[in-house]
Amino acid sequence: MLQCVIIDDEPLAREVLEEYLRKSGIGGAVQFGNARDALAYLQAHEADVLFLDIEMPEMNGIDFLKSLSQPPVTVFTTAYRDYAFEGYELGVIDFLLKPISEMRFRHALEKVRDFLQLKEQNANLEQNPPEEKPDFIFVKSGVQRVRLAFDDISHIQGLKDYAIIHTSAGKVVIKGSVKAMLDIFPPARFLRVHKSFIVAIDKIRRIERNRIIWGSWQIPIGRNYREEVMAIGR
Repeated sequence: MLQCVIIDDEPLAREVLEEYLRKSGIGGAVQFGNARDALAYLQAHEADVLFLDIEMPEMNGIDFLKSLSQPPVTVFTTAYRDYAFEGYELGVIDFLLKPISEMRFRHALEKVRDFLQLKEQNANLEQNPPEEKPDFIFVKSGVQRVRLAFDDISHIQGLKDYAIIHTSAGKVVIKGSVKAMLDIFPPARFLRVHKSFIVAIDKIRRIERNRIIWGSWQIPIGRNYREEVMAIGR
């Protein structure tokens, strides 16, 4: 069972998350009303997932997350939409905007479970020789080698020391940073649009202000990457 920690200075907000976890078959979440007490706890205990509010007295959620050397998989829970982009830069797996619906919470929890399960498979990319330019790459997981066609990949999300490759058939989690992925995926087909995201260029259909809309995803466009993204299709 997932070991969950909830940090929020609002008692009602903690109760809502606790109830959603209980309905999802997860009980016994450890709750804190402030980040300082939670910091002391996490320095002595392990946790799988952290549900973290941002606007809190004494220490806010962003500073708290930065203070953790090995943070759990983190979901931001906040009433402030503007923090979403900064959250992704800190390796947050999802961003829940208050008031949080049960359906949206379940979607975030599914992301967490998928990531943790795929992470255990210990998959690694096999880099193609420099002279070869095929339309695919192999992922090695245990004794298996799985072929990933570039056409099937929509985007890659960085999550601290891991990268989640999103394909039409599902997701693959591998050890490695977004920067390392840039050396493997062909720049003619994949574009870095944010510190934590690489997107398949031919999958970009809709851009709204500072984000790319892809299915249920709203992929942020970083300030340093905006000019290159907006140049697509000119």
